[in-house]
Amino acid sequence: MQTRRVVITAMGAISPFGRGVNILIESLFAMKSGVTNITALADFGGLRTHVAAVVPDMDPREIPRKYRRSMSKMSIYATLACQEAVSQGNVTEEQLSGGRLGISIGSTVGSPIAIQEFFEDFLTYRSLERMRATTFFQIMNHSCATNVAQALGTTGRILAPSSACSTGCQAIGYGFEMIASGKQDMMLCGGADEFHPLSPATFDIMSAASVRYNDTPHLTPRPFDRDRDGVVCSEGSGILLLEALDSAQKRGARIFAEITGFATSSDTSNIADPNSESIEACIRLALEDAGAKADGIDYVNAHATGTIQGDIAESTAIGRIFGNKAPVSSLKGHLGHTMAACGALETIASIAMIERGSLIPTLNLENVDPLCGDIRHIRQIARADIKTVLKNNFALGGVNTCIVIRGYANE
Repeated sequence: MQTRRVVITAMGAISPFGRGVNILIESLFAMKSGVTNITALADFGGLRTHVAAVVPDMDPREIPRKYRRSMSKMSIYATLACQEAVSQGNVTEEQLSGGRLGISIGSTVGSPIAIQEFFEDFLTYRSLERMRATTFFQIMNHSCATNVAQALGTTGRILAPSSACSTGCQAIGYGFEMIASGKQDMMLCGGADEFHPLSPATFDIMSAASVRYNDTPHLTPRPFDRDRDGVVCSEGSGILLLEALDSAQKRGARIFAEITGFATSSDTSNIADPNSESIEACIRLALEDAGAKADGIDYVNAHATGTIQGDIAESTAIGRIFGNKAPVSSLKGHLGHTMAACGALETIASIAMIERGSLIPTLNLENVDPLCGDIRHIRQIARADIKTVLKNNFALGGVNTCIVIRGYANE
């Protein structure tokens, strides 16, 4: 039972568009695509997809070496995004180390790059002589959360959800519940992932990766589109600073938005295929938690990754609840699927839409699939009075997650 109101007082981002929340938001509103042809993917036999959205090179050396040496790319992304949020939120060293600020940051798995490097050496030489002492800290599942905690000196609670595409959204929801229950005053929440060929290979094996647009990468993925053909894998990190309203007011923090509801559930009908009824049930649970009705949602930020079944299941569930009244769009066409980071990066974008009173459409949605057609798709930048947003994320394994966000109202 929620006892305290929870608000968002800062954000940080590393995305395929570069470093920072500003470049993320401006690129999305400019309808840019971060997807490119990755020529190295053609070197892997049997891998049909050659597109991805990757983070531009950046110098991580501002992170002191004693912390950086135990970090993979995903932990570096998470740390840089957290540093942006901490700076934007004017969080002090005393608040970081005082035990009332926690971390809820997850990834899909530990660093696949570090895992590959270790096993290439181990299986070649059958020896541990070249294994670095820091390798484990890069490949453990809670690598991002603990590396961030070490680098920032936080001593509060640590959560490290690992639920693939639902990770970032779950991390925010669990942070929300931690603060609402009074266990923490602040939480740095979100997710991070690094690109590795095994990510698109996983989807390709399931015939769920985009393979028809290798020569025109900016045209994929295509959420809800008749000609969509699958996921485009991506990387990055999104972080939000959640805070109890009384804490934010006491320190005069800027308040960007408020989280009013959260739900996560397990779909046991199939470990791989999404189920519209299970998705619908999760959305309704989130609305109930927020005390919101369907007609009170001004925008739905869909998970929609561009897969055939996933987009149909989600649009069917949305249609049953909202009909064609609430505008709907997906940001995967711009960003690709940033995996564990997508829930947080897309939440940041949703907050920007609330602030600007303008909706970001689904990029590459040219011909709506009739099976996805019973909802109100956003096809171009549109002005709108957006007060309350529903954010969806759904993962392989049957993990459904939804949060409800509204513009801050000082009631």
